[in-house]
Amino acid sequence: MQSNYPAEFDREQGFSEADWLRCLPGAVRGAPIDLTSPGQARVALREGTLTLCWQVLPPRQIGLVRFVRLAVHYHFDGVVDDERQAFMKHFDLYMQRGGG
Repeated sequence: MQSNYPAEFDREQGFSEADWLRCLPGAVRGAPIDLTSPGQARVALREGTLTLCWQVLPPRQIGLVRFVRLAVHYHFDGVVDDERQAFMKHFDLYMQRGGG
């Protein structure tokens, strides 16, 4: 988990697109989501919006194991720093995959 979340950043996420879309409502705590077009969503937050744009990347392969992944761009508009930090901490915890 990051310690600071800027208003705009990019990440690689270990999700298939179907899993990403299935988990997204819980990660945004039920905030309204508008799937504006394929690979894009706008989340209406208390103040401002979060626009998410994603693209399916080729799987990462290590030996015989293949890991699905997405390139995701996060863009917060009109969201104050404290609210953005709190939102992303919950988002990251919700989207956290197994591991140790």
